[in-house]
Amino acid sequence: MKQDLTAAERQARTQRRRAAWTLVLLAPVCAELTFTAVAVPFTWLLTPLLMVMYGAGVLLVREVVARTGAGWPGLVLMGLAYQLAEDGLGLQALTSPDMYGAADWGWRALGANWSYWASQIGVHVVLSVLVPVMLTNILFPAQRDRPYLRTPGLIVTGALAIVGVMGLRVVISATEDPGYVTPWGWLLAYVAAIAVLTVLTVRVAPHLAGRPARISPAPRPPVVGISLAVVTVVFLVLLLPPGLGPTSALGAFLPLPILVAIAVLVGLGSAWQVERWARAQGWSDRHRIWLAGGILVGHTAFMMPASASAVLTGAITIAVEVALLVVLARYVARRRGEGAVRSR
Repeated sequence: MKQDLTAAERQARTQRRRAAWTLVLLAPVCAELTFTAVAVPFTWLLTPLLMVMYGAGVLLVREVVARTGAGWPGLVLMGLAYQLAEDGLGLQALTSPDMYGAADWGWRALGANWSYWASQIGVHVVLSVLVPVMLTNILFPAQRDRPYLRTPGLIVTGALAIVGVMGLRVVISATEDPGYVTPWGWLLAYVAAIAVLTVLTVRVAPHLAGRPARISPAPRPPVVGISLAVVTVVFLVLLLPPGLGPTSALGAFLPLPILVAIAVLVGLGSAWQVERWARAQGWSDRHRIWLAGGILVGHTAFMMPASASAVLTGAITIAVEVALLVVLARYVARRRGEGAVRSR
């Protein structure tokens, strides 16, 4: 019996390690390699830095949430903190007047690039954190609510996350906007906001997790996927030039602050709807796979207008995304079938 228990513990430790590495890989893939890399293949050369920055950062976020029982509300709060660390402390893109031309095509006021900021909140909370964590949970359901790391691993992950943020400052920010330094007022605001979001995650979010199920049935999975694909494209078009081009697609028709306000409403409305769906009767991993697929496909499609080569690269990327998600769906169905046989 003792040997069986030891074997089970060893297997669980292996699963936790595999889950951690899966999340480390999925975070940069979902956030950048299926997005920016469509139009800027050079992004692939930055994969080591992206693995450290995205992988370690998102793994740290997930560990904090798992250890506090903060659930999805905690992931959202820590995702906001992560976005501030990356775009504010690392890239300095939230306030830079020159980075990515954001001050030219977006709404800039009080020294901040609000169109860019709003877009990155959506991208990083959803694509850097929520989608990779959700996909990892589907692959490793037994580890869904458990920490992956022990204390030494958590310390190393935190240190690597800091290195990743510093790497963004040295490698990307110094190249894209040499000599720029974030004003002290904004720097202190970022640090204070990250601290507040962390406290809310630890103290408040655990009480918000685990809301009761709803009686109404969940929609069909394709409805979820197609809806989120459309919402993702609409959200991004409202805030960013398609393909990250030089001009806003809608800026000539509506004032930029209005576009930001509409995008915020679209983002919050879709988040509210997904949260309701997730508590509906019959919500399953199949719905989650369609949800992730819709977001990823919409995210990639947004980059395709950048150039003729981006159309081809984007089409290939979308085909690979869909193929891998189909494989994942079949794996989940097979696992469910095997579980049903064992339970008889």
